[in-house]
Amino acid sequence: MKIRTSGATINLVTAGKGPPVLLLHGYPETHVMWHKVAPALARDYTVVCPDLRGYGDSSKPKGLPDHSNYSKRAMALDMAEVMTALGHPRFHVVGHDRGGRVAHRLARDHGKRVRSLTVLDISPTLKMYESTDMQFARAYYHWFFLIQPYPLPEKMLASMGVGYILGRIGRSRSGLKHFPKQVQREYARCFDAHSTCEDYRAGRTIDLALDEEDRAAGRLIDCPVLALWGEAGIPSEIGPLATWREWAKEVRGVAIDSGHFPCEEDPEPTAKALVEFFAGSP
Repeated sequence: MKIRTSGATINLVTAGKGPPVLLLHGYPETHVMWHKVAPALARDYTVVCPDLRGYGDSSKPKGLPDHSNYSKRAMALDMAEVMTALGHPRFHVVGHDRGGRVAHRLARDHGKRVRSLTVLDISPTLKMYESTDMQFARAYYHWFFLIQPYPLPEKMLASMGVGYILGRIGRSRSGLKHFPKQVQREYARCFDAHSTCEDYRAGRTIDLALDEEDRAAGRLIDCPVLALWGEAGIPSEIGPLATWREWAKEVRGVAIDSGHFPCEEDPEPTAKALVEFFAGSP
């Protein structure tokens, strides 16, 4: 299914019956990343799994000079309009990695519609940049590589091809063990270098400015927040639970026995934590 929003065409799949849950994938993935978790959620919830703008089979517009069409505000608006088109006025939202940053902005800009927010293996963008040290820079080197001016990173990504994509998803301690070949091929098929660079360029500019505005104004997220993180992931070193409590009024947290990709590496505890959190949210 594809839905036209005010700024993009969004590809998605939806299944199940019950309260709606919006699942937002991370980098360099697509909605396929939820293939181990979504079926469990769909037993009791209406699950909506879109490809973010610039990813999967959603549209991939050329970046604007200020990168605003890849801002998390623009991408969050896509998701709000998708849920409106599907007839879901209020919903739970879950985001991993880049999808977590879109989910964070969605909870801020469209807070009256978001019943709960779950973020997987991230801390807020501003916090992560401010916490940069050698360990972070080595593990998240792409945060600094992809933000370089066009066309340098795009050309370098093109020269690396599928090896770059597999290197990103296979960087956890278990390598590519939890990523079936079919899933790997799908990620490689859909990857667009310019779109992902624009996503990160927006993260370093307009997204960072929006986070700074929220912090300066003392604005906190109103809905319940669940922080899930991989015990072997970099965000665990930053202290995701304490960090999110600086940004939201009500936060709980669960560590998952995984690296950066808990939905693929340890899906059953991840799905269990989500279901328990949804059940306890107003």
